[in-house]
Amino acid sequence: MADPTRLQPEDRPDFEAILRLAMSGSDIGRALRGDPTGRTVVRVRQRALANADEIMAATEREYATHLALRAARHGQTGPSTGRGTVLSALAVLTPVVSAVSATALLLLGCTLRLARTAGDLPASLVTAGWVLALVAALSTLVALVALLGTARRQRGGPPTAERVEQARLSWHQALLDRGMLPHLRRYVTEDPPPGTAQPTDDRPGDHPDRPPVGCPRTGPHVRTE
Repeated sequence: MADPTRLQPEDRPDFEAILRLAMSGSDIGRALRGDPTGRTVVRVRQRALANADEIMAATEREYATHLALRAARHGQTGPSTGRGTVLSALAVLTPVVSAVSATALLLLGCTLRLARTAGDLPASLVTAGWVLALVAALSTLVALVALLGTARRQRGGPPTAERVEQARLSWHQALLDRGMLPHLRRYVTEDPPPGTAQPTDDRPGDHPDRPPVGCPRTGPHVRTE
């Protein structure tokens, strides 16, 4: 499964929608509207998008649930490999092959014993037959346990679309409350980076120590009301 603390590409539109919702909220919205230049809005949005993984860390539990249910809904429980198919085939074939081989060896060994064949061959065949019979019994037990476990895991079937959507909405709420709003409030109160300060109004009269342009400086400039 994907790392639940990292935003997946397919969930990027949801993240940006929650970001827009948070930026239009009461306290953050008022703070952003207090800058008529719009630079604070751009800065806060860029900070949130750049720190998406940090914001997502606050929603790890809800996002992990959402990812797991969505993957189960679409049958994406993990990368597909041939290993599971091979193991399943072995679990089915091993008991059958072992049982057939054990039966053949036991019959052959007993037949040779009845025929009073000389040598250790009859005893060896009987011994090998009992060993294969034991292997067949054990492999059958293992296959039965695996089958019961698979049936138990799949008893509930894939999650419904409503359950997946509910998990998505729970993640949205956690993202807004615990992830987005606390970070945006901090970003709004941060000082802007050097070089991005808003320009000041240099109209004559706003600086008592600066004479109007084109006038010789003869002394302190006095504003008249």
